[in-house]
This record gives sequence, C-alpha cells and structure tokens, in this order.
Amino acid sequence: MIAIKASHLTRKFGDNTALADLDLEIEEGEIFGLVGPDGAGKSTTMRLLTGILEPTSGEGWVYGRHIVKESEALKDNIAYMSQRFGLYEELTVLENINFYADVFCVSKKDRSQVIDKLLGFSGLIPFKQRLAGKLSGGMKQKLGLACALVHTPRVLFLDEPTNGVDPVSRRDFWKILYDLLKEKVTIFYSTSYLDEAERCRRVALIHKGRLLRCDSPGNIKNEIGVKTLEQAFVRIINEYESGQ
Repeated sequence: MIAIKASHLTRKFGDNTALADLDLEIEEGEIFGLVGPDGAGKSTTMRLLTGILEPTSGEGWVYGRHIVKESEALKDNIAYMSQRFGLYEELTVLENINFYADVFCVSKKDRSQVIDKLLGFSGLIPFKQRLAGKLSGGMKQKLGLACALVHTPRVLFLDEPTNGVDPVSRRDFWKILYDLLKEKVTIFYSTSYLDEAERCRRVALIHKGRLLRCDSPGNIKNEIGVKTLEQAFVRIINEYESGQ
C-alpha cells in the first residue's frame, strides 16, 4: 500500500521555487529518508505533505487523503515533529503528554494505557514528573516524539529530529523508530546526518528544490561506485551543478 504520494508537487515563494515538480511514492511501514543541504526544500516538502502549506501546483496524498482538499481529515492519521517542536518547558513530562492528548482528543478511557506505553517506549518513566525545561536535548526529543505519537498516527513526519543531539541519544532515538516500524508506522525522516540516512530503507536526495536521486542507500552507492552515501551525494550534486 502507498502511504505517501506526491505528484508534480511544487511550491513557490514569490520568484523563489522552494520545491519543483516532486514525484514520490512511499510505502506503508517504510522508513524513508529525505536528505539535502540547508535550504534544499526538506522542510517545505514536510509542510506540504502535512497540509500546513498549500502547493503552488501539483498534488499529494497521505493514506488516501488529499493534502489540500482533505487537510483536516489528513491530520487524524499523521504526526509531524518539526525542528522546533512545541514542548512547554514549564510543564512536566507527563503534563506535556496529557496536553497533546487533549489537543488530539484522545479519550480518557484509552489515555492512561497509551501514555504508560509511550513513557515506557521512550524511556521516560523515571522522568515523568520532571519539568520539560530541565531535560537534556536528547530527552526533549524523546518527549517530543511521545507527544507526537499520543494519538497513534499511521504516518510520522520527522523534520531533522536529532539535529544537535548527542550520538548516544541519537542511537536511542533510532531504536524507538525501529520499534515503531514493527507496528507498521510509516516514517518520513529528513536529516542532514548521512549516517542516519544509511539506516533508511530508501533515501531521496533533494537539492535546490529538486529531487536528484531516490533509491536504497546500497543501490545509490553501487550506481555511483563509492563506499559511502556522502561520497555518492557529493558526486551527484556536483554533476547536477556542472550541468546547470
């Protein structure tokens, strides 16, 4: 089943084209990486597919919901963790999760079980009464993920969630993501860390708003004839720039 689909998706800001003619299909239960330099169009892609931005042209669907015509209904099936996820630092870990449970109208009947599962899932049980503002960067990201998952979404959009997080916390964060895959959650993950991109089933390289390559990390490296994804992407971008 196709969980996410983009067809000629384009977004312009005045004379600047942030995303140009994107065609993309992501399968259910897949962890899909979106990689590119700063300003490449990663966040714009995320915001379009989550119904936050409207495209200038083109279309997109998430679990069969049209990103413009059904943008409100779309939100029932998705969670979006932006680079500046809105945690409330003056609230405790538990209070933050309960706040998002209220936002997403999680029933009181189901809430306790869901929250207990998320606290255990993310390793936050010992910290549930700690103020969010007193957490480390890695723990804040885990809390942000728990809040995003409180309504049990089918598709999870993560926009550079481990940016600036220490390597141990990044490793723990990825363990949580792999556990989510076992539950057939589809994960659309943007990152500037190419070692993280290596963990994805498929990756897309985006540069200056254009999709340059989309395949498994292994296939991309084999095609270019290099050992690392970084070497492959540098060569692909250089070839694109030289052809302009």
